Amino acid sequence: MNNWSRDLKPEMRPFLPATNAFVAGRDTPEAFLERCLTAIEENERNVLAFVALDIAGARRAAAEATRRWQTGKPLSPIDGMPIGVKDIMETASMPTGEGSPLFRGRRTHRDAAAVAALRAAGAIILGKTVTTEFAAVEPGPTHNPWDLNRTPGGSSSGSAAAVACGLIPVGLGTQVIGSTIRPASFCGCYGFKPSVNAINRGGSFDYKSHSVTTVLAASLDEAWVVARQISLRAGGDYGHMGLDGPLSVPSPERPDSIVFLRTGAWAAASEDARKEIEKTIATLWDAGVRIHKSETHPAVAAAEEAISGAAGLAGLINIWEDQWPLNTYARDIDASKLSDVMRRRLESAAEMSQEKYGACLAERERTRGVYEKLSEVASVCLTLSASGPAPVGLHSTGDPSFAIPASLLGIPAISLPVLRADGLPLGLQIMGFRNKDSSLIANAGFIESMLQHSHA
Repeated sequence: MNNWSRDLKPEMRPFLPATNAFVAGRDTPEAFLERCLTAIEENERNVLAFVALDIAGARRAAAEATRRWQTGKPLSPIDGMPIGVKDIMETASMPTGEGSPLFRGRRTHRDAAAVAALRAAGAIILGKTVTTEFAAVEPGPTHNPWDLNRTPGGSSSGSAAAVACGLIPVGLGTQVIGSTIRPASFCGCYGFKPSVNAINRGGSFDYKSHSVTTVLAASLDEAWVVARQISLRAGGDYGHMGLDGPLSVPSPERPDSIVFLRTGAWAAASEDARKEIEKTIATLWDAGVRIHKSETHPAVAAAEEAISGAAGLAGLINIWEDQWPLNTYARDIDASKLSDVMRRRLESAAEMSQEKYGACLAERERTRGVYEKLSEVASVCLTLSASGPAPVGLHSTGDPSFAIPASLLGIPAISLPVLRADGLPLGLQIMGFRNKDSSLIANAGFIESMLQHSHA
């Protein structure tokens, strides 16, 4: 397949700015939805971001939201916002297939906790977005909207691609390895991975201990506001209060200092990617922000050493935690419908001991402790979201290495679409500290404004 056959420049479609026009009567949620549907009609056949759409239900919900805005009684700031839901999460109105032939067309007739919370806030659940098989590594059909020959990343591929080209303003995702930060980087949208346990995962088929529900969005404001509206109504995973902080996006806050983390993936970064982040560091330094590196601060060197094995450690933990339900799928449903990758993963899990799993968990806690000491050094850490732009080919979702440390550490992270490499999007990843998500967003807002000003 070739690149776009016409001159299409992917452009995001934020929702929150339109609410001022809703209040003034110059626009409505119904009209906003129709603009999204027009974009879907024009572009979905090429991007393939959705596995299901509920257009009739969306139009009914948009009409109800329009009446609420017109009477001055919106349910929330996102009342009437069209949202895509990663097809790993249950939706009462549409099937939940988990990206697997085993469950194609399956209906559970209930909403996941996050989806139920969104509906209570007035959001419109427009469609289910493509995921990889069981939100793992086997690619789905989605194409990168910047170049149809390139991967959109995974596993939240459909949500990232749909947001990046304006089909929806927000899509829900998940991340246990690199499933949000990487596709946000490749597709050029915002990707917010909250602290682990920050968003209630009830009804979401991602059971792993450092997985988290995420938001892919057309703006930093929307990434925060949607996540916060969910946690306001559904809280975090059971036993955890969940994401807290202001309901509107935190005001930009200048970090006193920033840690630059190369991570174990630095050697794989492209020349363009390295140049981009070096320019970013120079811009922040010129603005008076102190930058700490491993060469100049022992705590940074210790953190880089601790997370250097993040990929292998996270992989082992995931293998053990994949044993169920893969073993029941293979035994009780149809093993032939599992990918080769999943069958090998199941075999590896069977060979792994409980003691080995316990040792991995202990090492994860040790690594988290080393990283946490950086909170005494800086407000946030900065690194790339990916080693370079989206690679050519749809057989792989690309290298997740730069995203893995934040997943293993359970910390909040956001990918800002502010860099370019080889003329394509590249994300800048800002990493915070556990349960200090609002501080991360405030610092990310400052960093984004500084970079936008420098590029003006």
